[in-house]
Amino acid sequence: MAVWTLGLNHTTAPLDLRGRFAFALDQLPPSLQGLRSKLALNPDQTPEAAILSTCNRTEIYCAGAQASTSDTLHWLAEAGGVSPQQLQSHTYLLEGNEAARHAFRVASGLDSMVLGEAQILGQLKDAVRAAEQAGALGSTLNQLFQRSFAVAKEVRSTTEIGAHSISMAAASVRLASQLFEDLKDIKVLFVGAGEMIELVITHFAARHPKKLAIANRSLARGEKLASRFGAEVLRLAELPDRLHEFDAVISCTASTLPLIGLGAVERALKKRKHRPMFMVDLAVPRDIEPEVKALGDVYLYTVDDLAHVVAAGQAHRQAAVAEAEVIIDAGVQSFSHWLVQRDSVPLIQQLHQQADAWREGEMARARKLLAKGDDPEAVLEALAKGLTQKMLHGAMAELRSPDSHDRAQALQAVQRIFLRPER
Repeated sequence: MAVWTLGLNHTTAPLDLRGRFAFALDQLPPSLQGLRSKLALNPDQTPEAAILSTCNRTEIYCAGAQASTSDTLHWLAEAGGVSPQQLQSHTYLLEGNEAARHAFRVASGLDSMVLGEAQILGQLKDAVRAAEQAGALGSTLNQLFQRSFAVAKEVRSTTEIGAHSISMAAASVRLASQLFEDLKDIKVLFVGAGEMIELVITHFAARHPKKLAIANRSLARGEKLASRFGAEVLRLAELPDRLHEFDAVISCTASTLPLIGLGAVERALKKRKHRPMFMVDLAVPRDIEPEVKALGDVYLYTVDDLAHVVAAGQAHRQAAVAEAEVIIDAGVQSFSHWLVQRDSVPLIQQLHQQADAWREGEMARARKLLAKGDDPEAVLEALAKGLTQKMLHGAMAELRSPDSHDRAQALQAVQRIFLRPER
């Protein structure tokens, strides 16, 4: 069974290119169906597949009778509307043990922009759940991901990989603190109501800003989040008219197009009499048009811009990384051993079936001889001899091979299988 991973992340691809390959959770079932159809060698050999898509990475995990890496690349390129050649220069392809190692490192937070961050594990579990519900997950990928969860749990419980970690949410607050003298004097708008916005608003709320507001496509979801923090709820359609009211805007939605354009921000700045605005766009694809960054009174940060902030505590975690890699190595070896054993299962089943057939044949013959009144001792002797001859027949034939190389290999195999010392 072949296992492979194709992906791009914050270290291999720029933000705008990553945005082309962002998959919302509700897009995963049809996307997985299309991917598996593209990779299927025949109707009986449809590979397993899962897609992990976050603001920092998009990765495809597959398992099948043989690796279809080229077809995987072509499918992803088509999904993002770029050529395979353009995409290939920004991707990484891993197979076998290296694919497993990568999955374990991702789950453990070792491959994240924020070293040791815990959010990626939840995102990976969501991706696995979506693949399972879409019927795209089989025993091989299920084993890979369940083992990755177990490795991640061990890494977090036995090392300090998460210590001193600065999340995207905390980094947003830190940057805002550098611009505004006191966060208690500012009004903050959050666009979206997903997990990332929930984390960010939790950090900002701890600083007790003058006002918090949430704009979301679904009012019900926005109201649910707003009720926890005493925030106002806005409709997305209100953004252009009310943007000027807020000193800080943090956005993270699943929109495929920008929600906040250059013109809207220019009008907001005019109404604010050019008082500065702090903006953080955590979405991939972007929620805020990139041209906004060129405006003199706007401080716009993207997920990539936050890299130097979240890396601040990385030196403190390097010792824990070495410990985590040891745990991951053990996990990779365990998965590799399972994969090899799994590949031998059909042969083991055939051996059992053949042995059962021999046993049943000899037993049937023994029963007939006993029914005829033959000596039981002689019948048992014939039964044992018959079984022994059948079991050794193949080995003896190989040992008589006219080919000296084949005969030498058979000799070693027979000694290893039949002449092992008793323990």
